Amino acid sequence: MKLEHVHSDITVVGGGLAGVCAAIAAARLGKKVALIQNRPVLGGNSSSEVRVWVCGATAHGTNRYARETGIMGELFVENQFRNPDGNPYLWDLVILEAVLAEPNITLYLNTDVHEVEAAGTESARQIQSVTGWMMGSERRIIFESPLFLDCTGDGLVGFLAGAGFRIGREARHEYNEEWAPETADDITLGSTMLFYTKDAGHPVKFVPPTFAKDITKTTIPMKRVIRSGDSGCHYWWIEWGGELDIVHDNEAIRDELWAVIYGVWDYIKNSGKFDAGNMTLEWVGSQPGKREYRRFTGEYVLTQNDIISQKLFDDRIAFGGWSIDLHPPQGMYATESGSRHMHADGNYHIPFRSLYSANVSNLLFAGRNISATHVAFGTTRVMATCAILGEAAGTAAALCADKGISPAELSRDHTPALLQTLLKQDASVLGLANEDTGDLARQARVSASSFLSRIAIESADGEYPLEHDIAVLLPADPEICGTLEWLVSAAENTEMTVEVWSTGRPENYVPAALEARVTVPVSRGNKMWVPAALEWTPEMPQNAFVIVRSNPSLRLHLSSTPLTGLLAFERGAAPSVSKDLEDHDSTQPVVEWSMKRLNRKAFCMRTTFPTDAYRPEQVTDGYTRPYGGPHIWLSGRLEQDAEPWLALEWKEEQSIREIRLIFNDDVNEDLINLHHHMTPFEVIPELVRSYRIEMLDEKGGWIPVAAERDNRKRKRVHLLEKAVKTSAIRLVVQETNGSAHAEVIEMRVYA
Repeated sequence: MKLEHVHSDITVVGGGLAGVCAAIAAARLGKKVALIQNRPVLGGNSSSEVRVWVCGATAHGTNRYARETGIMGELFVENQFRNPDGNPYLWDLVILEAVLAEPNITLYLNTDVHEVEAAGTESARQIQSVTGWMMGSERRIIFESPLFLDCTGDGLVGFLAGAGFRIGREARHEYNEEWAPETADDITLGSTMLFYTKDAGHPVKFVPPTFAKDITKTTIPMKRVIRSGDSGCHYWWIEWGGELDIVHDNEAIRDELWAVIYGVWDYIKNSGKFDAGNMTLEWVGSQPGKREYRRFTGEYVLTQNDIISQKLFDDRIAFGGWSIDLHPPQGMYATESGSRHMHADGNYHIPFRSLYSANVSNLLFAGRNISATHVAFGTTRVMATCAILGEAAGTAAALCADKGISPAELSRDHTPALLQTLLKQDASVLGLANEDTGDLARQARVSASSFLSRIAIESADGEYPLEHDIAVLLPADPEICGTLEWLVSAAENTEMTVEVWSTGRPENYVPAALEARVTVPVSRGNKMWVPAALEWTPEMPQNAFVIVRSNPSLRLHLSSTPLTGLLAFERGAAPSVSKDLEDHDSTQPVVEWSMKRLNRKAFCMRTTFPTDAYRPEQVTDGYTRPYGGPHIWLSGRLEQDAEPWLALEWKEEQSIREIRLIFNDDVNEDLINLHHHMTPFEVIPELVRSYRIEMLDEKGGWIPVAAERDNRKRKRVHLLEKAVKTSAIRLVVQETNGSAHAEVIEMRVYA
């Protein structure tokens, strides 16, 4: 046996997505990081050992412009290119390679931390070290650092350090939460194991093991959805243990889940109710995927009311959008729906104060163990949200290490610095603008070869019978003042009603208040442009939610060529999942107005009035995500402007060393790491593919200083070999990955 001591700036325990993103974030800020994982692979519940889909704020396409950016976004987009089929082993590689790419990270796999040295009173603890045993190598390793991150999910490190925590459900009176029980208890969400199947191409028999559960003697066949072609997370409802101790009863829970998996497969193969003669089991999990255990007590406890009201915290460091998603304690044996959902009207915000311990001064945490009530945890627990919390915690830890302060001191005295650092890293934060005084682009005059100045979707390739209300989201920048023309076919002479609604909040994409309405006559005929004159001048630029009311005599026309900044919705679309599995309230606005069937489609319409939403100045307005508007430069169509350019010009010569670009990777596109669905492209079409960066020389000529071909990334950082002096630089877009426009979200420049 070997005894080792490891000294780092930051120790991250837990190699799920929260821990991975925390470690990468801190390493990119120059800190030496020890990343410790007790399994042979990274990724936690998303890894090939458990195979849970990485879900997040998009909520499978329910929320708009909600996909995560930052490190989690990088993983999504890279996996989209490398692993379009959703192979779990290739997803493992995407995560591993992201960690190995960071020279400041030392990775310790198969290392189980089970000892913590901490000192101080109950209300003022501090961790000195944690000790891990590397299985298979007989190495006992003591990890020492000024700061520790508990990303273990179960919260073992914080528990051993004496951090305050909670298990189970709070009573309703504690936080006045509608979904909390009257009396507090120890009930949690259960654990799940999954299985994969495949068609063997020839008959395959199945002889069930003696411990397989006869599910016909349970409510499972009546209350849950079983299909022979499904596998993996389609069987998320194979869940149990919520009434037990999820950790201490882990082995018993695993055995019960195995019994039901083999019982379900016996039912599929041998009941005669399924066409499954050639189907066989390809993989069965052996590691229960835990949903819930300890939740630490931070300086702030996030609640259901914060989620539903979308409370705008001053120290917001991440957002979420998954519904509050709670399951019955009996899990797969429950007679009620397998899950109950409550949605906010859009994405909600998470404060930094929920990511560090109230009583252990050098402990941060990220993942499902953050400071939140059981009800609020019902949404923050999904893995893409856990991942962006990890990036925020890792960034905060790096700043603490730089300044020699605690997370509480960082929160009290340096929150603006934390937020600006997250924005610079392209992390997932909503409604915060770039205020970096070092960014020279904020002082520059911005110009471009062209920009999209009028919205027009004129090429139709499909019809939409107007049997439901539909809506189009478009920017009112600065106003809607003129005519919206719609491509319409009418079976008879009739009328069409069009309304303009405001959305209430910049992060929301649902109708909140009626601003204008008009009803216009429509004559019988096909593919007619029908004008609807509307006027709305908001106090500041924002999105408009334009509704066309249902009329069975009318057909609108659809285009399969989307336009950034526009979304299409239909009202009252049928749910895609049985209520026995997922109980969603169809009157909640984000459910009532669905874009799932209209993803990457647009209703044919055009405006007679101009828009400023795509002007070049948008790249320095400080926002890197849609927020009350698209916040993006779109060039004119490439067929008219073959090599569009975007220029920054200063009154005086500047010394420039670093240029940061953010391209449009369409955060409205729902990406999943595994086999949930496949997009028709491997690279987001809106991303710029090839470009060059040029500087203006003393003679007035443009000199190339950097270039990129075959780009498939959202964020690109160009560090020049040496600083250049110039009064102007420009980005020249040579090719996109499919968009008809050059699309650039942000351009930053540093000395």
